[in-house]
Amino acid sequence: MAFENITYAVKDGVATITLNRPDAYNALNLGLARDVFHATLEADEDREVRCIVITGAGRAFCAGGDVKDFADNPDRIGILIKELTTYLHGAVSRLARTPKPVIMAVNGVAAGGGMSFALAGDLVVAAESAKFTMAYSKIAASPDGSSSYFLPRLIGLRRAMELHFTNRVLSAREAMEWGLVNRVHPDAELAASVAALARELAEGPTVAFGRAKLLFHQSSQESLETQMELEAQAIAACGHTEDFRNGVTAFARKQTTTFKGR
Repeated sequence: MAFENITYAVKDGVATITLNRPDAYNALNLGLARDVFHATLEADEDREVRCIVITGAGRAFCAGGDVKDFADNPDRIGILIKELTTYLHGAVSRLARTPKPVIMAVNGVAAGGGMSFALAGDLVVAAESAKFTMAYSKIAASPDGSSSYFLPRLIGLRRAMELHFTNRVLSAREAMEWGLVNRVHPDAELAASVAALARELAEGPTVAFGRAKLLFHQSSQESLETQMELEAQAIAACGHTEDFRNGVTAFARKQTTTFKGR
């Protein structure tokens, strides 16, 4: 599929989606949101893809919604925002449910919907110069893009409220201390570090990753006993995979394992 607002590439089992409106700091307009949605579908369905990386072109990861579009369409703002969030939220839902690990490589500013989108990754790796800010209340808006779901779970209710009410800007290091980011690298090393991590995950047991991911997302909604039953079902299902059989055999023989994602 041809894309106008992103670049999409698959190599060595890794699909890389790059937001590509650098002159607008990769702000989300309808075209970009639509392309991101369709790219997530492509990556989810492609059996050759075993890890997904999302990053931004230029100096920003994503500056959030394209405020210029909002200002130019005041009479249709409700329709515009609902259409935009339909694509963005569809992409977030697909990324949360794909069995493939998702890495958000935050190369610069992640603001508003851009910060929300970054939080939807399974792992978040940031450049030293990256900044994180909610920014919504600057335009009298409430959050979108999944942040009202992920933020309280990651950092607690009070800190989530603080970020929205004050528009506090977190450095990459602060974001890591708060639990929003897994790793921080010098800007010049970000691409190589993310590529190495993506290759490692793409060579892992994809089915087991996917079942673990689903369990973690379910855990806040289930009782202890229900969650343990879901765990039992999931690990038993893993036992029927080729990767599991190869893994336990290699472990018993003290050999290395090559996982095939099935």
